[in-house]
Amino acid sequence: MPQPDAMADERFPGAHVSHDAQVSAGVSIAPGTVVFAGAVIGEGSVIGACTVVGADVRIGARCTIEDCVVLGKRPRLRAGSSAAGIELDPLELAEEVTVCAGAVVYAGASVGRGSILGDQSQVREGARIGSRTVVGRASCVDFEASVGDRVSIQTGVYVTSGAIVEDDAFLGPGALMTNDDTMGRHPRGEALAAPVVRRAARVGGGAVLVPGIEIGEEAFIAAGAVVTRDVRARELVAGVPARTLRHVGDEELLERWP
Repeated sequence: MPQPDAMADERFPGAHVSHDAQVSAGVSIAPGTVVFAGAVIGEGSVIGACTVVGADVRIGARCTIEDCVVLGKRPRLRAGSSAAGIELDPLELAEEVTVCAGAVVYAGASVGRGSILGDQSQVREGARIGSRTVVGRASCVDFEASVGDRVSIQTGVYVTSGAIVEDDAFLGPGALMTNDDTMGRHPRGEALAAPVVRRAARVGGGAVLVPGIEIGEEAFIAAGAVVTRDVRARELVAGVPARTLRHVGDEELLERWP
């Protein structure tokens, strides 16, 4: 990350705001925060103490960024990584996003309007999060994952790289996705296969989704299940490996629970 320039903005005592940052009216920046050149902070946003706003980060209007957050972090990759050298777009937070204490959001990610990233959560480069989605405490949305609108991601969830989670899905605490059957012993350049969770599907706490499977719309995965095959729309599965128990009734569908 580049060094901040020598001049600080006198409007924010105790903070260091580059004179090349664009700070809109009504913004509050607490002491100990550093805002690098090229950052854009929208009207009425609040930035907590000891936060880092990296170069070219774009924060929309009326966002809340709590203490000790890192925005715009660059990935640190091992030698020979296939992701090395990829140009990243600026991190973009839409209007009314909340980023809670200790969260790290990487360059190249985007977060939709009204979404909340919980304490100590991580959103990696290239990840896309829709509007009014919640990412729970200590959860990780890995690189190039796509999460839709109004998704509920509970505490300690891992959304693996390349995964797709569609609108209104629910991922229970500790749910885990994987994307590599070989655990790293595949030919260089071979594409990985992440899970797909379709609209309004529900994945229970501690469930494991193996690489390449698809969870259908309105499906229900019971807590602790290990899902090793595709699950059809409105199918309810449980166990290790997961097996079908029944189908989700009409009374359980999302439209009955506005």
